[in-house]
Amino acid sequence: MIKTADPRRLGLPAPEARLRFDTELQEIGGGPRRRLLMVDDEPAFELSFYCGTCPLLFRRLEGARETLSLKSVQERLTGPLHEPDDGGVIEAFGALLPEGEYLPLLLSVEPRLIIPGTEGDYFSGEQVATWGVDQFWGLPQYPHTPYYRTFETVVDADAHLYEFVVPMIPPTRNERERVKEYVALMKQGTVPTAVAISTLDVCQPALDLGDDPSAHWGLTHFLLDGHHKLEAAATAARPVRLLSLLALGESLAGAEDCARLPALRARPRSARATTGVVGPSRDRG
Repeated sequence: MIKTADPRRLGLPAPEARLRFDTELQEIGGGPRRRLLMVDDEPAFELSFYCGTCPLLFRRLEGARETLSLKSVQERLTGPLHEPDDGGVIEAFGALLPEGEYLPLLLSVEPRLIIPGTEGDYFSGEQVATWGVDQFWGLPQYPHTPYYRTFETVVDADAHLYEFVVPMIPPTRNERERVKEYVALMKQGTVPTAVAISTLDVCQPALDLGDDPSAHWGLTHFLLDGHHKLEAAATAARPVRLLSLLALGESLAGAEDCARLPALRARPRSARATTGVVGPSRDRG
């Protein structure tokens, strides 16, 4: 945690914003089905379900196929921001967002690239330990995207904070030369800045389905700018700065939970101490 700013109103009315949150309806007269992050009116990510007892989720969909970088602030983001408001970055990206209340957080992150189903995968590790595998498929949740793990810490004895950075496009689509350029800059001491729209989803199972029936606070950053920077940082084992615009009204967390987030994010990194946690090598046969 570097700095936070006061919550502020940002964004455009939903029809004008490139990003918005939406709920997919089943049929006429039916109830809500999927909670979605939309990009240019197309479903880009399926998010955790509204009930709060289903597992945490960010699942990439067909609408997530391009980054949302802005040339107007590209040079400013090549180096570190020192305050969330530096260089008009918040206002620039605010023009992409749906109208609402946002909490700006300026974070230092050390990303670790995770391929689903391999070592370190949250969905086949910590999530299975709490919810077990999907009751229909008999498998862990699958996010349909590589992602970055950046931080975790204790909330209390029965809750843990997990932080993720989720790219709009997979790292395999990044330009190799740009990634190499950032790796070289980072090795020389440069700390660039990425930008994300974020949600805080607090999820806790209603039944004891796994070995660790705890609450998961999922701080998920959907990357708008910085795809090459995050991959370079993961490759070089170097930090980057992340300007997170936390969508307060679209998070599955109460006002008190969101207010705790800056203090939680300032705590030392700590893995959850559990027994019987099932890892990604679990036999699914």
